[in-house]
Amino acid sequence: QAQLVESGGGLVQTGGSLRLSCRASGFSNFDYYAIGWFRQAPGKEREGVSCISSSDATHYLDSVQGRFTISRDNAKKTVFLQMDSLKPEDTAVYFCAAERRGGSYCPAILDYEYWGQGTQVTVSS
Repeated sequence: QAQLVESGGGLVQTGGSLRLSCRASGFSNFDYYAIGWFRQAPGKEREGVSCISSSDATHYLDSVQGRFTISRDNAKKTVFLQMDSLKPEDTAVYFCAAERRGGSYCPAILDYEYWGQGTQVTVSS
C-alpha cells in the first residue's frame, strides 16, 4: 500500500531553519511521481508551498521563494523541504503529496492522489 510519511516539523524561532522529509513506501517507479508540499494554517485553506516534478523541475509559492528549497532522493524515495529564514506566517501543518506525472509540470492540488498525515511547523516571534 502506497504511503507517505512526513517528519522534521517542530518549534523554531523567527529566522530559524527546519528540514522536512517526506518518505514514500509502496511506490513503484517513485521517480515518475511529482511530489508537492502543502500547508494549512488554522482557519485557512490548504495552499501549495512547493513541488518537484518527475524531471526535477521545482516550483515555489512566491512567499517562500528564496527561503525554501525542495529536493528529492529517488534512491531513498524521499523528498526534502529545506526551510530557512522562517517567519511566523509559515506556521502551519505541512503535508506532502504524490501524483504519478511525468514531465516538468506539477499537478494541481486536487489532482494529487496520495497524501501524508502532516507535520506541525510552528515559528515563534
